[in-house]
Formats: sequence, structure tokens, C-alpha cells
Amino acid sequence: MDLHTVTANPESQSGAFVQVPNTRESIYQSCPSAEYHPKHLAHPSKFNYTRVEDILESNLHIIALLVRESIPYCQQDRDRCEHAREGERPCTQDDLLNIGPAGGMRCATSPVLLRVPPTPAENCEGKYGDIIDIPGFHDPRVFWSGRGEPLMMVNTQLLSSSPSNPSLGPLKSYPHLTELTRNPANTRGPVEKNWMLFFTISGESYIHYDLSNPRRSDQGRTFAKVIGGGLTTVNLTDPLELPCIHENDEEPDKARTGGTWHQATNSLRLILCTRSDTNCKPSVDNTVFFAAVHRKIENDYELPLRYERFFVVWSAFPPFGMIGISQHPILMANETALGWSASDNWDDDAANAKLVAETKIRNGTSDPFGGKDYWAHFTYTVSIAYAWGRHKDGLEGKNVGYLDDEVVLGIGIDDNGQGFARVEARDLVQCLRACPGRRMRSTMRAG
Repeated sequence: MDLHTVTANPESQSGAFVQVPNTRESIYQSCPSAEYHPKHLAHPSKFNYTRVEDILESNLHIIALLVRESIPYCQQDRDRCEHAREGERPCTQDDLLNIGPAGGMRCATSPVLLRVPPTPAENCEGKYGDIIDIPGFHDPRVFWSGRGEPLMMVNTQLLSSSPSNPSLGPLKSYPHLTELTRNPANTRGPVEKNWMLFFTISGESYIHYDLSNPRRSDQGRTFAKVIGGGLTTVNLTDPLELPCIHENDEEPDKARTGGTWHQATNSLRLILCTRSDTNCKPSVDNTVFFAAVHRKIENDYELPLRYERFFVVWSAFPPFGMIGISQHPILMANETALGWSASDNWDDDAANAKLVAETKIRNGTSDPFGGKDYWAHFTYTVSIAYAWGRHKDGLEGKNVGYLDDEVVLGIGIDDNGQGFARVEARDLVQCLRACPGRRMRSTMRAG
């Protein structure tokens, strides 16, 4: 796999991005729906995916919308589909008109509305006071459980639905809307969201709450075991674990200082070998969890300027030690980084340098830039799911994959558009920076 490193700041390698050759594709809004926060599940039927998104009603009540979607294969010669993925249908003229020759995703059925009952709020004061003006849940996450259940987490509540007919409950793990807890209660903040669940091979469930840096927070990285009914144990993080994620206040590139880290997506279990390797068997030594996280960079007005996309890898067994994190943020082939100019984005790209040189020869000047295009948008990654088509795995295997399995990333664009990308798992967990592991206990006696 040829990964391209884009150096956004020529003075500092820490200003680099890793660009994969996969492109971000479009989601065509061909049925009434919201326009942001797309979350995907590979669907166990003829339809490729179920997409869940937020929708803001006229009374400012946020509800969820479920849409089943298909992916047409659109290329210049749409009669030759040897490069199409399994389940992709040839493009129609209507597809080409609405999503273009690059292809994309569009609705295959009418949407289904999900209304989640409100729960009492304990603290909506101060900076959280405006939240009471927008009732409903915010930033849902969807994923398959280790028992083959499609689940949706809405802030700190969980609901489940039928695999073949998504709707509210009941299922085995969560027969009704269940509030997830944090133990002890005084460790819970006024607003909690973006938690992720780990489903282990043994069938147990754990909640990973946050990525706090132990050097900057008394709370540190926290996770707990779910013991039933949404109740959890206390924090089970290894007390000797050294921090892996650091703040970047000392970042030499001013466009990256002051960033904060946030969990972004659900987790997926990954077996570190290829699906075709018949000698590979899942074990403690070759199985991990991975998920996307964001480093949020703010502008001078303390508003989000950019969410940088990283991937974190954890051990697949308690205490889920952090193994590594992307050395640099990851971009798709048709994405550039917001906050830098086009020339900064393509500073070290040989093909771009050739374009710029040709422009200078034609125009006798370095203006205009004349290089590759600038596609920077405010984007955020809100879901990862193994791609549709693995029929032999069964529902229990929907959240488990191999290095050569494709992963679908759900991407929000400028809070008014949606996109997705399909990337092999191994390309998302390449170029990692190793975490330091555990602090060794001192065996020396003082004095």
C-alpha cells in the first residue's frame, strides 16, 4: 500500500498528514433526511447499508432517521463492472445524474423515524444551558454488538433493534432503552458522549469512556466492565499505564497548538492477519480493537477549526492497554487539511511540484498557485463499520474483521453534507506511534 505523506508545514515534520489513495465518496440526499453525522451498519440483506443520522425537526427536537442504502457502481463504462464490489449494482442514468460518474451512496427505501424518549436532566446550567432548548439526544453512535445486535448509543443511553428491521428493541442485551452509568457517580460530567464499547471474545462488554491524558488529568483514561442493566464497575484502567496521548501545547507549528483529544467512533475488533490466511486463528496475541479519534483544533475565536482524524489500537483483552496511535492525521486522497493553503498542503508532493513548475513556465510567475486542487472542508468521522458482503461471518461477526477487510468510514462535512470512504483495515492501522506501555514498579527501597 502506497501511503502519501503530505507535509502541511515545511518547517516541521509534526505538521504532516498521511494521505491514503482511497477517496471520500458522496451520499446523495435523495429522500427526506438530515444532512450531517452519517453512521453506517453493514446490513444483513440485499441492501448494502443502514445509515443512521440526526434530524432536527421544526420544533428543534432531535430524532434519528434510519435509511437503507445501496451503492451503485458508476464508471465511464458502466456496462463493464469487473471492478465493482460485491453487491454493487450498475449505475442507472438517474444515478449518473445525481451522484456523478465517481459513484456514491443513495437511499434504497423510505426512511424510518426513531424517537427516543427523553430522560430527566440533572445539570443544564451555565455553558450547558442552551442544550435544554434542543431536546432529544445528540451525536448517536451505531454499531454491532458481539452478539450480533445492532445497537445505537445516544449520549449515555443505549437501545437495540432487530437486525433485519431496525426499530426500537427488544433484543437480548438491551430489551429497552437503557441508561449507561459511570461509577462512582461523582466521576460523571454534566455532558457525557462519544463513549465506545469493547465486545471481547469471551462475550463480555466494557465501556471505554475517554482518552484523558493522565499527566494532565486526575481522571486519566477510563474504562469499566458492564455488569448488567447499564450498571458498571469502577475504573479498571491499569494504574501503571503510561500515557500515550499528549497535549500539543509545545507543537512548533502554530496551526496545531492547543488541540484537545476526543473519542470519535465505535470500536471494531481486528485480527492481525489476512482473511485468506487459513493458518491464522484469533488469539490473545493477534487480536486488537481499533477506533477513530479526533484531535480538535480551534480557531482564534475558540470555535472548532478542524477535527484531525487519528486511529488508536488497543489490546483486545482487559485492561485494554493502548498499543499505538497514528503518527500523523489521516486524509483521504481527495481531502486536504483545513487551516493551511493549497501550496502548504501539497508542499512535498512530487506530482504537485511538477504542476507548479509548469504553471510558472507558462505564466512566467508563481501566481496563481497552479498545483493540485484544494478540497479542505470541516469534516468529522463518526462511525466505522466493516463493509457489506461478508455473508459467511453471521451477525455475531459483524464487528470482527481481518487486515484485508474493508472498513466504511461515515464522514460529516461542514455540518451540511455527508460522505463515506472505504479503506482496508490494515491501511488505517499503519504508520502507528507505539505507546510506552506500563511503568515498572520500583524494587528499590528508599534510603
